[in-house]
Amino acid sequence: MLNWTKREIMFFTIQVTLVTVLYELLDLHWIQVPLSPVALIGTAVAFMVGFQNNSAYDRIWEARTIWGGIVNSSRSFIITLKDSFYIHRTEDSKEEKDELKIITNRHIAWLTALRYSMRKKKVWEATYTTTGSIKMNFGYNVPEYNITLEEELKPLLSEAEFTKVMSIDNIPNALISLQSEHLRRLMNEKKLWDFSLLNLQQILAELTELQGKSERIKNFPYPKQYASIAYHFVHIFMWLLPLALIPAFGELSLEVAKTNDWIGKYFIWLNIPFTVIVIWVFNTMLRIGLVGENPFEGSPNDVPISNISRGITRDLLQIIGEKPENIPPPFENINGVEM
Repeated sequence: MLNWTKREIMFFTIQVTLVTVLYELLDLHWIQVPLSPVALIGTAVAFMVGFQNNSAYDRIWEARTIWGGIVNSSRSFIITLKDSFYIHRTEDSKEEKDELKIITNRHIAWLTALRYSMRKKKVWEATYTTTGSIKMNFGYNVPEYNITLEEELKPLLSEAEFTKVMSIDNIPNALISLQSEHLRRLMNEKKLWDFSLLNLQQILAELTELQGKSERIKNFPYPKQYASIAYHFVHIFMWLLPLALIPAFGELSLEVAKTNDWIGKYFIWLNIPFTVIVIWVFNTMLRIGLVGENPFEGSPNDVPISNISRGITRDLLQIIGEKPENIPPPFENINGVEM
């Protein structure tokens, strides 16, 4: 936490030290404001920042819940499909294995396209978008910035499907549509029960709903009127607080000097660490709310959709009996940051 806010701490220390020097060494005692109004502002700021943080946490938790639903529905989809294929047979056929592999790969393509869609930069998001900037400034890595979506999807889809989906604006939605068409064809070929198709279509509907919920969070930012008010109020409070506390410490130093002249002489300088701590607390609360507003923007505080997607991918490939050497490894978490 201290490392995360070290630049702000340095700035606050310089700010409060400057006020103390002007007040104590240059005898500019007029640079002060009454403490009571500043305390009232601080109370209002605390409520505003608390509201912002609660709202930001709700967005993060909803996003995590949505992707938890994607995990469960993805597993259910492939398991149900696998069992539906083999319900009339004691042994699975190569043709059915191939069909299962195609649908599984297409679902992995859907997961991939969805996470890439969630990582697209929006104008209201404030994080870096290049791998070099992220590594240099924060020491973590976003998988979606290392390789293009086209390179990820090509091995998972046929050439015709790849060309088709890349020409459509909403690629995840196009992939869900292809899944539905494929399942209907399998039913027409008597490879799936009618009731199995209904069950699988219901799961596809759940996945579509979860995709829509995820897109809603991505495409609708935290209302800026609330974020802006909290930001400006906190900064007004941070600038006024040193001017309000310095006279209070000045009065305390006079009282202390009555019992210990040496301590009383330098007591006013304790204003610096105490004021910096108060300012740091308010600023840190503000920043926590700001970084939680957009849970898919590519920051260390994001919902780790890359890792979640890769985890689902590994689960699905293991379910259909893919060889271990063909299963991609988990993403590397640089400096312990899960993306």
